[in-house]
Amino acid sequence: MAGCGPRMENVHLIVGLGNPGSEYARTRHNAGFLVTARLAERWRASWSYEKKFDARLARVQRPEAGTTLLCEPQTYMNSSGDAVGAVVGFYRVPLSKVLVVVDDADLPLGELRLRPAGSSGGHHGLESIEQRLGTRNYARLRVGIGRQPGARQITGYVLGRFDSTEAKLVDKVLNVAADQAECWLTAGIQKAMSQFNGVVNGSETEREAK
Repeated sequence: MAGCGPRMENVHLIVGLGNPGSEYARTRHNAGFLVTARLAERWRASWSYEKKFDARLARVQRPEAGTTLLCEPQTYMNSSGDAVGAVVGFYRVPLSKVLVVVDDADLPLGELRLRPAGSSGGHHGLESIEQRLGTRNYARLRVGIGRQPGARQITGYVLGRFDSTEAKLVDKVLNVAADQAECWLTAGIQKAMSQFNGVVNGSETEREAK
């Protein structure tokens, strides 16, 4: 993918997927946005809307990871690849330094699963990114949101907001997901997978069996 922006020696891109607009704020489908927002808050990074990407970006300089870009596509979920492809191309981000954070209804609420590559699993945001980048070979952090018991259609559920009984767990999950993304930046994907993949239980994570 040809780039036309500044060449950076060390640049990482963390993308949170979701839908823009107040009606979608803090919905289950916006789990990716919630994680990138938590990172921006933690790093005291400021967001700006960049029209050429149709995305919100925040930039930080981290001694151990160089320039880190946080990205929230404003294209709506099903066209996420348009924004991601534009940012990757413009900044010439190697795919090995791209992490996409996404909700996953096939994982129970509270479970995190980071993988270096893989299929979309039917997630339209990941499908769009795969189509635009032309590959499945980019890291993705899946944040479990669960499914409504007994329901076959999940659209209404994933577009709904977390309820009050889930708030405490969701806050812990966002913190651990942000920790995992930071570990990916500083120590690499294998360390981030072995240390954080699993179910967030209280203040700890049940680590994935090695």
